[in-house]
Amino acid sequence: MAAQERYPNNLQATTLKAEIRKAIWQLLAQHGAVRFPNPQGRIPNFVGADRAARLLRELTVWRKAHVIKLSADAPHLPIRRAALADGKIVYLAVPRLTAEKCFIELDPQKLGNRTLATTSLRGALKYGRLVSPREMRHTDLIICGSVAASRDGARLGKGGGFSDLEYGLLREEGKVRELTPIITTIHPLQMILHKIPMFPHDLPVDFIITPTEVIATRAIYPRPRGIYWDLLRDMKINAIPILRKRLRQGGTGTRQG
Repeated sequence: MAAQERYPNNLQATTLKAEIRKAIWQLLAQHGAVRFPNPQGRIPNFVGADRAARLLRELTVWRKAHVIKLSADAPHLPIRRAALADGKIVYLAVPRLTAEKCFIELDPQKLGNRTLATTSLRGALKYGRLVSPREMRHTDLIICGSVAASRDGARLGKGGGFSDLEYGLLREEGKVRELTPIITTIHPLQMILHKIPMFPHDLPVDFIITPTEVIATRAIYPRPRGIYWDLLRDMKINAIPILRKRLRQGGTGTRQG
């Protein structure tokens, strides 16, 4: 059920999301379940992220994937290392999508002895190839960061909406499909029992991986079909070059609902 159907107005759902984020950040800090940097305002670099990466590496969807779209968040560093070590092509988004060629392609076959240097974002920007969504290969697996997640497939990012935008861009270009698997890794304290409000542009997940468990979600939420222009503010569009370009070209017909 869409958030706008569960709550009297979007403001109430947005406020609840902010409250969940704040509670999770505080909970992780109180329990010493995060590493540097401070989790406030970020995807938490949770203790055990390396163990979650090892569990991920055992999954069939990982072994079958040749091309992976990853977040550049701190807890995904061991996943990035594993993907490149396994010879997979990795795509990272340019932070905040500030370039028209807004993804970084890391191909270990082309990088050679520079591959190890690209496990850092600075190294990825220096040695990786900047590409537009149209230039990307088809993506076999998506791994996104989360502040919180639940067993029905709902997830909550840090509030910027960039994971959703990145997915929408790739969906419109046909680089991901409706059934492309989506995974997140979290600390058990980030798993919540109550409902997370989900809007049409919010990205649900198929698997949640903690340091000790792989959870196949019940995935009741539909995937975003593209960019939901009616939900974007002018300020955000103006700050993202590829969105400005698409708007000049006529944008997209994707609407919420």
